[in-house]
Amino acid sequence: MAIMNVNPTRMEMNRLKGRLSTASRGHKLLKDKQDELIRQFTKLVKQNQDLRKEMEETLQKGMEDCVLASSRTPDYVLGEAFAIPLDKITLDVQSRTVMNIEMPVLNEIYDDEKSEDRFSYGFMSTTSELDLALNHLSTILPKMLKLAEVEKSCQMMADEIERTRRRVNALEYMMIPQLEDTIDYIERTLDESERATLTRLMKSIDVIESED
Repeated sequence: MAIMNVNPTRMEMNRLKGRLSTASRGHKLLKDKQDELIRQFTKLVKQNQDLRKEMEETLQKGMEDCVLASSRTPDYVLGEAFAIPLDKITLDVQSRTVMNIEMPVLNEIYDDEKSEDRFSYGFMSTTSELDLALNHLSTILPKMLKLAEVEKSCQMMADEIERTRRRVNALEYMMIPQLEDTIDYIERTLDESERATLTRLMKSIDVIESED
């Protein structure tokens, strides 16, 4: 490890020891943060997998019913059935803080009071398969929003884990070893200087005693 370009003095050594102590505490805190981020990330990934599976099953069932309904209902009847929407929906985007990360929170907001009538068409010209299809598809939006929220949170947390990992590695494999090696170098330099000073002092005493 390269030694820092510093003056090998006791004051400089004490300053570097202070930096080493701070770096060591920072490394421990970042390591703890990284471990907690990984734990939270693992939970989010599991939640993401469950939500995706649930949404895909619901969507598949709804599409199967739609195909069956369209095979038994004329196209113009389907067009009239969906010509007028029952509700107007707005996407509300909020956030929540997890481990100092601003995670998105997505919710649907109905512009007016949600309609109690689940269908915008009459039942005379449509089939029960269409009703079943809409029942399935009506639950898709909240699941899609939750899935988008969790997937974005996973992405943001993965980025934060990578940033934290780089900082942990920089401290563990670069800064802390460099500080330790530099402190060790200064200590050895100061010890050699003290031994040299002691040797000169002893020689000076011997010279003075010999002259007497």
